[in-house]
Amino acid sequence: DTLHVLVNDAGGFFTRREETADGLELTFALNHLSYFLVTNLLMDAIKSSAPARIINLTSGIHARERQMPFDDLQTMEFYKGFKAYGRSKLANLLFTYELARRLEDTGVTVNAYNPGFTATGLGMQPGGFGPLMRWMVSKMAKNPQKAAEPLIWLASSDEVEGVSGNYFEHKEPVRSSAASHDTSAARILWEISEKMTGHKTGV
Repeated sequence: DTLHVLVNDAGGFFTRREETADGLELTFALNHLSYFLVTNLLMDAIKSSAPARIINLTSGIHARERQMPFDDLQTMEFYKGFKAYGRSKLANLLFTYELARRLEDTGVTVNAYNPGFTATGLGMQPGGFGPLMRWMVSKMAKNPQKAAEPLIWLASSDEVEGVSGNYFEHKEPVRSSAASHDTSAARILWEISEKMTGHKTGV
């Protein structure tokens, strides 16, 4: 099978702590572990299709988290929606940079993209955003089509051919938080993600 572009864009925001059927905290499972598992399940097809591109959507809210809480990734203590969301977005970047390192010289590039405050369905389900945030989304969030333009550019433009291990806002590479560049934390997160998903990667 041929797969030249993979865009990971699953995401959710939950004000109350919830779990998946497997007993995993829902925010972390949906926002990070789904990226990790789907990407690695498709890895053979991606590598055999090179040149290929992997793009992980993330958020600027990652910068609020100074480190990954490896002692409480399941957020068993003091769950807060924005805290859990920020942690999952930091995980997206740690995963992006670690995967880019592991796929160096394979012809597969890996980058992260922050679409910004966009009017999607994120947080609009029961148990999601409260009334104030819903109002802000309706009045201030950008159009999804506009937010998608840089994503399409990242997926298809010759301008970013061979560019890997970057965090983009609009069409510009920008510096993400110091915590997101912690290579030791990225390796630990990878190993934990393998255990949590039950999928040992070959990357």
